Amino acid sequence: MSLSEANQQRLQDFIAQAGEYTKNYLGYPISRDFSLEELYPLLSYPLNNIGDPFLESTLKFGSREFEREVIEFFAKLLRAPEDNWWGYVTNGGSEGNLYGLYLARELYPNGICYFSQDTHYSVSKNLHLLNTRHIMIKSQANGEMNYEDLRETMRVHRDVPPILFVNSGTTMTEARDNLDKIHQILDDLAITQYYIHVDAALAGAINPFLDPRPKFDFADGADSVSISGHKFIGSPIPCGVVIARKDKVQRIARSISYIGTMDTTITGSRNGFTPMVLWHAINKYGMEGLRERAMNSLEMAAYTEKRLKEIGVDAWRNPNAITVVLPQVSENLQNRWQLATSNGICHLILMPNTPKEQIDQFIGELAAELEQAKSVKEES
Repeated sequence: MSLSEANQQRLQDFIAQAGEYTKNYLGYPISRDFSLEELYPLLSYPLNNIGDPFLESTLKFGSREFEREVIEFFAKLLRAPEDNWWGYVTNGGSEGNLYGLYLARELYPNGICYFSQDTHYSVSKNLHLLNTRHIMIKSQANGEMNYEDLRETMRVHRDVPPILFVNSGTTMTEARDNLDKIHQILDDLAITQYYIHVDAALAGAINPFLDPRPKFDFADGADSVSISGHKFIGSPIPCGVVIARKDKVQRIARSISYIGTMDTTITGSRNGFTPMVLWHAINKYGMEGLRERAMNSLEMAAYTEKRLKEIGVDAWRNPNAITVVLPQVSENLQNRWQLATSNGICHLILMPNTPKEQIDQFIGELAAELEQAKSVKEES
C-alpha cells in the first residue's frame, strides 16, 4: 500500500512549507543546526523505552543503554550528588516540570507551591492536574522572583512545607531566580522541610559554562532540575531531561509486572528515538562543544542588543542571557520573524544557529518601520 498521488503531493507541499517556516524565526528557543543522518536507520524501528531507564524490561527494543548515558552526562553537568541521582528523557521541559512537582506533591501532600509571575504557563496547568495548593509570587521588572514577596508569603504559611518552583531562565526575559537567596529565606524562617524544583529549559545547558555560574543546580540545593533537549541542544522532536535526587524518587516507585520493570516516569511508553538524538549530540559536542555554542550565542546576543540600541530601540537583556528583550514590534514583523510577544514586549533569542545576516535583516526592517512611523508623525 502506498499514498495516493494527491496525498503524496500534499506531503511534499508540507515538507516544503516546513522548510520555509524554519528559515525565519528569531523569537523561539529552538535550535535547528542538527544533522542526524547516522540515526536515520533507527526510524525503521518502534523504539520504546517503557518504564525505568535504569532497569531492563521484558520489552527489548528500546534505547535505555544510551538513555542512561544521556542522564549520566546531564547529572554531571548539573552537579548531582554522586550515587544519589536518577532521571529520564522526557517529552520536553513541561513534562520534566510536571515530574518535579509530582515528586514534591508525593513527598509533601499538603505543601504549598510558590512560583513567580514570569513562570511558564504550563506550570499552573501542572499544579491544577496535581491538585496542589499554590501561590503566585510577584516578579521583579527583569522577570526574576521578588524575594521580599516570597519571604513575606512563606512567613505567613511557615507551618506548611513549601514547594519552590524556581526559574533559571524565564520564558520572556531569561531571568534567573537565585537559589542562594531562596535558601537564605528558608534559613531565616527556620523552615527545614521543603522541596525545590528548577525549570532550566533553555539555560540549563548554558548555565554551567557561565562566569559567574548561576545558582541553580544540585550543588546549589535543587532537588530536581528539568532541561529541554530541543532548545539549546537541538532535536527534530521535542524532548528533554529531568534529573532528581534518587532517594526521593525511590519513595514513589512501584513495580509493574506487565512490563517487568518499575513505574517511575510520568508516561508509560516513552520515546526511544529522542534519547538517541541527545546521545548523538552530547557525544558530538562534548563539554567543550556545548561551551563553544554558549559563548557564540552570548556573543550574538551582545551584538544584537548593541545594534538595536544603535537604531534607537530600548533593547536590554539580563546578565549572561541570550535573550534580547525589546518593545513590541509591528504585527508584520512579529509574523514574519515569528516573535513571541507578551505584555508589550517581544524578544529575540540568539540560538547557536542564528545567522548574523538574519539579525542584520531584521534590524534593517525594524529601522525602516521606525523611520516611516517617524515621518508619518512629523507630517501629521
